[in-house]
Amino acid sequence: MNIHTIADHLNGLGDNSETGMNFDCQPISGEVDVLQITILGREELPIFVSVTDDQVLCISYLWGVDEVKPDSIPAMHESMLEMNIPMPLSSFSKIGDKYVVFGALSIGSSFNDIEHELAVLSNNAVEVIDDMSDYLL
Repeated sequence: MNIHTIADHLNGLGDNSETGMNFDCQPISGEVDVLQITILGREELPIFVSVTDDQVLCISYLWGVDEVKPDSIPAMHESMLEMNIPMPLSSFSKIGDKYVVFGALSIGSSFNDIEHELAVLSNNAVEVIDDMSDYLL
């Protein structure tokens, strides 16, 4: 499994997606190859996928530190921690100055599992942005 086989599968789904979502995948070459996945109707929240020997990692960037009301950071962090367990298949993290939501799958996951994870992660990202809007500028 690699980002190219994932891209080929998702791009080939068209209207036959089990999740009802349409995916547009663009490989990004670099030190670590990454697959940028855009879901039709959610172009502002792409998901970035990388594949290692052990896992398929899926990350969606939510907002930057500069987009958070400074006096709301502790309350936002508390809310994120409380939301972490009940949020299916996703967790929060911070990469540099960006907050993200991510999910990881086994390298042996099926294409259907990956499609499901991407759909859930995308749905969670939309929900989190809505739920955390009071903390954002």
